[in-house]
Amino acid sequence: MQCSLQNITTRSKTKDQCNFSVQINKKGMGFFMKNILFVASEGVPFIKTGGLADVVGSLPKYIDRRYFDVRVVLPKYRCMSQEMKDKMEYVTNFYMDFHWKREYVGIFKAEEDGVKYYFIDNEFYFNGFKPYGDDTLFEIEKFAFFSKAALSILPVIDFRPDIIHCHDWQTGLIPVYLKERFQGNEFYRGIKAVMTIHNLKFQGRWDKKDVQDITGLPDYFFVPDKLEMYGDADLLKGGIVYADAITTVSETYAEEIKTKFYGENLEGLLKARETDLRGIVNGIDYTDFNPTTDKFIEYPYDAISFRKEKSKNKLALQKELGLAQDEKSFMVGIVSRLTDQKGLDLISCVLDELCQDAIQIVVLGTGTEQYENMFRHFAWKYSDKVSANIYYSEPMSHKIYAASDAFLMPSLFEPCGLSQLMALRYGTIPIVRQTGGLKDTVEPYNKFESTGTGFGFLNYNAHEMMRTIREAEALFYDKKREWNKMIDRAMAVDFSWKVSAGKYQEMYDWLKP
Repeated sequence: MQCSLQNITTRSKTKDQCNFSVQINKKGMGFFMKNILFVASEGVPFIKTGGLADVVGSLPKYIDRRYFDVRVVLPKYRCMSQEMKDKMEYVTNFYMDFHWKREYVGIFKAEEDGVKYYFIDNEFYFNGFKPYGDDTLFEIEKFAFFSKAALSILPVIDFRPDIIHCHDWQTGLIPVYLKERFQGNEFYRGIKAVMTIHNLKFQGRWDKKDVQDITGLPDYFFVPDKLEMYGDADLLKGGIVYADAITTVSETYAEEIKTKFYGENLEGLLKARETDLRGIVNGIDYTDFNPTTDKFIEYPYDAISFRKEKSKNKLALQKELGLAQDEKSFMVGIVSRLTDQKGLDLISCVLDELCQDAIQIVVLGTGTEQYENMFRHFAWKYSDKVSANIYYSEPMSHKIYAASDAFLMPSLFEPCGLSQLMALRYGTIPIVRQTGGLKDTVEPYNKFESTGTGFGFLNYNAHEMMRTIREAEALFYDKKREWNKMIDRAMAVDFSWKVSAGKYQEMYDWLKP
């Protein structure tokens, strides 16, 4: 569709619903503002279960608003806090054909930090006590509805995106629907789709007959080079096949997922599409995570004052958790989902031995019962050295980042990881397995050149991890000046969203309309 540009305006609209913005730069040259639509299953501050929400809630704020109009679409879950619901304003509703019936689609809107959010309302699909349920087939139906509704609301909210940025398998059908169901409408023609893989392990996979029945897609889509995966249908695969560009959340992970070990049966497809695949490391919000202004910690500090103030936070946390109070003890923090992905089998193997050292370990998180009970056991056995906090609390996580000397992440795989970025921000030295985003963001210590921002080990091996922890211990106890220099380097690196946003903007510009 051609949109004529006769007059320079900030907002133009034709009868074909071709919306665009034009501005004038300092040299008097005109340019088109690109409209970007984020679609995801969660986003802070409205709803969060993991790192995906941090990305969706933070990245749009840092995209340059002079060149991009970024908006976000989320489900309106019943389990959202009342505080968040009170921020929403009803827009309108309509009915949409879906799964052999007419389904209600309500639209709400809100604005947060200058970003416009739209919420899709349907009490049948979004009425659970948590965002995600255990019934895989219903989850696939729920997010198939969400994907179709996210496209259907666009003419209603009067926003035509140049690019729809889809996140994880829950939105994998959007590129498919965009190419199959919506291309006949002039409004949608030419819209590009980006598919971001946050964790390849989760793909939205189920029996293809059931998925075909739910989606209404023709047989043509359920073949091996499209949605089919070993007799099943795979929503993430569909998104990867039909997206114009594919991203994942670190450069190393983008390479890893093209191999059999990390590829989760999609390595061949990702290898075939490697020219359209790029890795961009996530950032963190440097306003929310700032040891100088953090409201959750008792003793704020910065890159200069940490030598005196950081240990005060350790004493405060030791007192709160009932650990032996000693500001000189080596405290290791773990803030994590307690699952096998996070390398907890390695910790389980050597924790008894580690507890013979002059060390304290503070754990925060929930997950698999096996690992929850493992940490509870060691907290009982070594009550002055191990604190098992089997829950999640944002204030407590900040306290652990500020109080700990080191932060342990021995992950089996880690697409990006955010905790190591938060640890660096707080001058808490990461000890990581060199995989995925951990490899991209933590530079291992080199004692010969006095470089590095953390400690790393290569193999998924418990004793290799333990040797690395003890290397960190030795530096902490025996070469405190070197340790403090490493903190200096850690707090100086920049993993703010501003850096990551610039790389996403490059990709958006690469996707020519």
